[in-house]
Amino acid sequence: MLKNVTLGQYFPGDTIVHRLDPRTKLLWLVGYIVALFLAGGWISYALMAAVLAMESALAHIRPRTLFSGLRPLLFILLFTALLNLFYGTGEPLAQLWILKITADGIQRSVQMVLRIILLVCGSFLLTYTTSPLQLTDGLERLLSPLKRLHVPVGELAMMMSIALRFIPTLIEETDRIMSAQKARGARFDTGSLVQRARALIPLLVPLFVGAFRRADELATAMECRCYSPGAGRTRMKVLSMAPRDGAALAVCAGILCAVCLLRHFGL
Repeated sequence: MLKNVTLGQYFPGDTIVHRLDPRTKLLWLVGYIVALFLAGGWISYALMAAVLAMESALAHIRPRTLFSGLRPLLFILLFTALLNLFYGTGEPLAQLWILKITADGIQRSVQMVLRIILLVCGSFLLTYTTSPLQLTDGLERLLSPLKRLHVPVGELAMMMSIALRFIPTLIEETDRIMSAQKARGARFDTGSLVQRARALIPLLVPLFVGAFRRADELATAMECRCYSPGAGRTRMKVLSMAPRDGAALAVCAGILCAVCLLRHFGL
C-alpha cells in the first residue's frame, strides 16, 4: 500500500508540460483549484475532469499511475461520502432515526468525492512533472514580493522542497522496516483495527530515528557547502517565461471564466 503513495515523486520527461516554467505550473494549479471549488453543476465537473485528462495526456502520465496514488486516501473518500450523504435537503429517499438520505445528499456526496479526487490528481501532476529544485525556485520567485515584509521566502521554499523530496524516501524506508519486521514474525494485515494500529507502533521508533539522522546529515552537508537562503545566491538555470507559458496561463484564465459562467447559469 505504501508503494502506491506517489506524492513527491518526479517523472523526468520532455513533454510540453515538463518544459513549462514552474511558476506557470504553480499558478495553473492555483487556478485549477479555484475553478474546482467554484464548480457547482455536473457540466462544470465534467469540464474539470476533461481538463485533468488533457493535462495527463500532454504530460504522458498514464491514468493508472495518476489514480494509483488515491488508494491510501480511500478511507478519507469513503468517510467524506458518508458524511455528506446525510446533509441533503428535500424529500428523504430513506430514513433511519434522524438520519435521512435524499437525492440532494447523494448528489452532494458524489460531487464532494469527485472534487477531492480531481484536486489530489491535479496536485500529483504538478509533482510528477516538476522537480523539487524547480518547485523551490518557482515558489521563491512567486513569493519574492513578500521579502519586503521580511518574510523568509527562501527558507519557506526550501522547507517545502525538502519535505516533498523526502516523502518517497520515508515511504521507502517504512516499507523496508515493515518487510524486516514481517520476516521476524510481525503481522500488520491481520487482527482487529486496534491490533493493527498497535502493530504499527514499533515502526515509529526506527522511522523517527532514521528521519532525524537524515535531517542531521542534510544540515551538516548544507553547512559544509556554506548554504545560505538569503541574498547573494545565484542559479545555474535562470527561470524565464516563454510564449507557451503565456498560452497556458491564457487557457487557465479561460477555464476559470467558463466555470464562473456555468456557475452563474446553475450548470
